[in-house]
Amino acid sequence: MMLLPTHHFRDIERKPEYLQPEKCVPPPHPGPVGTMWFIRDGCGIACAIVTWFLVLYAEFVVLFVMLIPSRDYVYSSINGIVFNLLAFLALASHCRAMLTDPGAVPKGNATKEFIESLQLKPGQVVYKCPKCCSIKPDRAHHCSVCKRCIRKMDHHCPWVNNCVGENNQKYFVLFTMYIALISLHALIMVGFHFLHCFEEDWTKCSSFSPPTTVILLILLCFEGLLFLIFTSVMFGTQVHSICTDETGIEQLKKEERRWAKKTKWMNMKAVFGHPFSLGWASPFATPDQGKADPYQYVV
Repeated sequence: MMLLPTHHFRDIERKPEYLQPEKCVPPPHPGPVGTMWFIRDGCGIACAIVTWFLVLYAEFVVLFVMLIPSRDYVYSSINGIVFNLLAFLALASHCRAMLTDPGAVPKGNATKEFIESLQLKPGQVVYKCPKCCSIKPDRAHHCSVCKRCIRKMDHHCPWVNNCVGENNQKYFVLFTMYIALISLHALIMVGFHFLHCFEEDWTKCSSFSPPTTVILLILLCFEGLLFLIFTSVMFGTQVHSICTDETGIEQLKKEERRWAKKTKWMNMKAVFGHPFSLGWASPFATPDQGKADPYQYVV
């Protein structure tokens, strides 16, 4: 039996009997409706906690070192509202990216009954994952951390302790965007604060001692610069991936394009929802992904 060269990394069989469905246990019963998705990975949980700690550290320095001690109440109020709003949206996006099912394929669905339900025709191909014993939809890949096949998997991100896939890519893009914005905002405020403190007495520009103030601001500056660069690059690569309708894994493996080509605008709406609205920028607005096509498992 010939294997297609572009799919040498997958198990591909042309007839259902070759998939050995008898070796697959029936899929587990689905959990209650609304069950929260959460990956129990020690490294990912630690990275997620560090992410929240760094955002809250920035909140502490911005509020208690720069804004609250300031005598310019208009400046403090405007910047405080803007920074806290962006930080809230960043953390909300992080939670949605972490706790949303990225598009996991039902585990162990490579059973005889499910394969027969696909009503395969001669020459049609189905993909079986030997690791999670699932029939793969087109463009799905197996994640060794999540231990599941994920639809349109881009990559596994430890910072959100989850895969970035079909159902949560919007939240990951918003997370990188809002982190980049609060990092830029924090850097600008640190610059203005240093100028203000150089012009006046250091003891009057902060409620902390001058050495403590300098250390806190330098640490915030380093954090802001590092995360501004990192999240800006990630945001750019994600937007490019969405516009070209090609995931990071597909680009890395140079997979042959087997799906219909759409315009960049249609690709953006497929991720962020139809039609264009302010909901695109909201982590609380769930994009309409449409219903799964049962024939996406075969080609």
